[in-house]
Order: sequence, then structure tokens, then C-alpha cells
Amino acid sequence: MTEHVLTGTRGPLAAYEWPHPRPRYLALLVHGYGEHAGRYDEPARVLSGHGAAVFAVDHVGHGRSSGDRVVIEDFEDVVTDVHTVAALARATHPGLPLVVIGHSMGGLIAARYAQRYGDGLAALVLSGPVIGAWELPGRLLALDAIPDTPISPSALSRDPAVGAAYCADPLVWHGPMKRPTLEAFVRTLETVARDGDVGSLPLLWLHGDDDRLVPLDGSRVGVERLSGGRLTERIYPGARHEVFHETNRAEVFADVTRFVDGVLAP
Repeated sequence: MTEHVLTGTRGPLAAYEWPHPRPRYLALLVHGYGEHAGRYDEPARVLSGHGAAVFAVDHVGHGRSSGDRVVIEDFEDVVTDVHTVAALARATHPGLPLVVIGHSMGGLIAARYAQRYGDGLAALVLSGPVIGAWELPGRLLALDAIPDTPISPSALSRDPAVGAAYCADPLVWHGPMKRPTLEAFVRTLETVARDGDVGSLPLLWLHGDDDRLVPLDGSRVGVERLSGGRLTERIYPGARHEVFHETNRAEVFADVTRFVDGVLAP
């Protein structure tokens, strides 16, 4: 993995590249709330083995990027930062199709990215996306003080090693959510709902049916609204929030690469 430092909308960004000597497409991974791009090393290596040059970035306030921890005041700025990484990828490998893959909060960012820049995408993949009806921000904002309640590691995956690594990771935020970020979630959920579908862009939706952090039914509302009709969905029985880290992740990776092959084949 190669590291880059890019100029973001609100300061320096840590970006990452999993190089490929002769890639046939570009994959841009968009991580979720409170975590960082380094947690996606395994899916990045799978995609690299499938023929992708893979790129990712730590969002502002996350991982090794600048900013107050987990404070995102405007997701439009984060989408712009992701576009900066996409520009790096395209400059490194001109002319290749680009697939954006977003997980959880990254799914919201990726969805908004597709609304703004979808003409330049080959496909969109959303994993457990924060999109549609997600009630948590509104519930927390209604409180006088946001509780310092950490994410239960068991909610991430049925694999206990995933939760243990998450708890021990110093680059993961283990404190309370921040009010500006919750307010930005509410605004961006409304923006994505309002700004329409992504037309003919192929969309793959991945979700565990035991996702306790971003419930399946709430996401379905948003995904179906976002899709312009080329929607492929894979719902995994018993899987929790992080399907790329689940006990059946080999199945998940196979579904992603099969979908990409179908998009690239024509």
C-alpha cells in the first residue's frame, strides 16, 4: 500500500493506493463513520487481485487525516474530497472505468458522489448504507447531551476477531458522536432523498439482514429511491453491519467481483 497526502477542502488528507501494474479498472473505497481506510485492506487486496487499482482516503476528522475527531460539518466537502482522490486515481491510470464502493456513512457519501459525479462512474456499490430512513441522528439530536455510548463490537460482525481488532485500533474513534456531524447527517439524508436517482448507473446493494446499526428496511427506502432501475441486491441472512468483515465475506467479495465483471463485460 502506498500513502499519499492530498489537499482536502478542510486540510490535509491521508489517501492510500493499492497499486496494480496493469489494472483494468479503478476501485475507490469510501469508509464509514469513526473508522479509517486501513480497515479495508482485505477487500482492497481482493479487488487488486481481480484487476483493480484501488484507492481510498481517510475522511476529514478520521484516521490520519486532519480535523477534529469525527467532526464533519458538511458532507458536500467530503464528497469533494473523494472526488480529489478519484482525480488522483484517474491521473495515475487514465481512461479506466471507475467503481465507487461505500460502506455505512461511506454509502451516504458514495450515493451523494454518484448524484454529483455519476456521469464519470462505471458502477456504484453500497454496503450497509446510511441512506433512506435512519432514525439515530434525530433521536440523538433531541437529547440535551449526546450519550457516550460506544458501538458494540458484536454489532459489526459474527467474527469476534473483527470486534476485538476494532476495539484495539487506535485510529478508530471510540467516543460519542458529535452534534455537528449528526446535523450534517440529517441534512445530507434529506439532500440525497431530494436530488433524485442515478439514472442508468449500475448499482449493487449489499446488506446483512441482522444489521443492528443501519437497519435493512430503512436503507431499502433510500436505495430503491436512488436506483434508476439497474439495481442488484444481495441480502445476507444472519450477517451484521460490516459485510466485508463478516464470516461469509468470501461470498460477499465474490458477489462484488461478479457484479463488476458484468458491468465491465460490454
